[in-house]
Amino acid sequence: MKKDRKNNAVLASRLSVAPMMDWTDRHCRYLHRLMARHVLLYTEMVTAPALVRGGALHLLDHHPSEHPVALQLGGSDPVELAQAARLGAQAGYDEINLNVGCPSDRVQSGTFGAVLMKQPALVAECVAAMRAAVDIEVTVKCRIGVDDQDPEEVLPEFLSRVGAAGCGRFIIHARKAWLQGLSPKENREIPPLDHELVLRMKGMFGGLHISVNGGITDLDQALGFLDAGLDGVMVGRAAYHQPADILCRADRLIYGQGADSDPVEVVRRMRDYIEAHLADGGRLHQITRHMMGLFAASPGARQWRRILSEGASRTGADYALVEQALEAVLEARVQAQAQAALIQ
Repeated sequence: MKKDRKNNAVLASRLSVAPMMDWTDRHCRYLHRLMARHVLLYTEMVTAPALVRGGALHLLDHHPSEHPVALQLGGSDPVELAQAARLGAQAGYDEINLNVGCPSDRVQSGTFGAVLMKQPALVAECVAAMRAAVDIEVTVKCRIGVDDQDPEEVLPEFLSRVGAAGCGRFIIHARKAWLQGLSPKENREIPPLDHELVLRMKGMFGGLHISVNGGITDLDQALGFLDAGLDGVMVGRAAYHQPADILCRADRLIYGQGADSDPVEVVRRMRDYIEAHLADGGRLHQITRHMMGLFAASPGARQWRRILSEGASRTGADYALVEQALEAVLEARVQAQAQAALIQ
């Protein structure tokens, strides 16, 4: 069973959705799985202290349909990370990922995230401890460097050391992180991308499974990186804000399996999940906030967003509001088709 979980994650990692704080929670992942059967999904980063010292095991909650799904951990204490990894494996995750890329001040104060690019020996120790604690795969998501580091020098050393500790799969965000002076948002946009460096790392470390992350906005780009020899592509904000463009076509284009999924059908398939969440005392907006981009750049997108944003937080809001928003989309489609027919 554990071997199958590992293999499932490796096969799925041809395309993955990045771990994104406040975004890729369990509701978001359930939605994304309805759109793409094969894509590898990641949790938001969960800190090892929260699990081990805080006992916040609810952070490990996920729906069985999310698989293959990976748990991303933050931390820098090998013993604590090993304990947290064990909890993740026991919870049923297919992979444990160590965050060596987040540049936020809060993460730096805990001595983990991107600041660990400066301590490859410690990262190697953490990976070794985690691997010893679990039978599923332990992976690392990192940057190409931080601050004034020369990525051409530090990244090969990082991959060599951490790879020797037993990490066979890396996701490399192809930007430096500036730990002082740039916000986390700016760190996703301002430092220049160096996808070519990631490609060179694959050439240098052919035995490692390397995925690229950063600035990838469509599946044509993703296919280009795969064709160039990389093992996987991780998409972040584009998969969240324009999920239909990325996820609805992923099974066919990236994995060669199945047909494209339909966002309208995805909305209808969310009904049972939404109603179960509401029955458990949840609120509609906790789910629909992740659905805002479903019809991005399509007829009815504005009406869809307006109806959900205005109504989903109201007391008593239920799936009927989603149906109302969907009807607005379908009506806008009919109007757009009629206008197109007139033009022809």
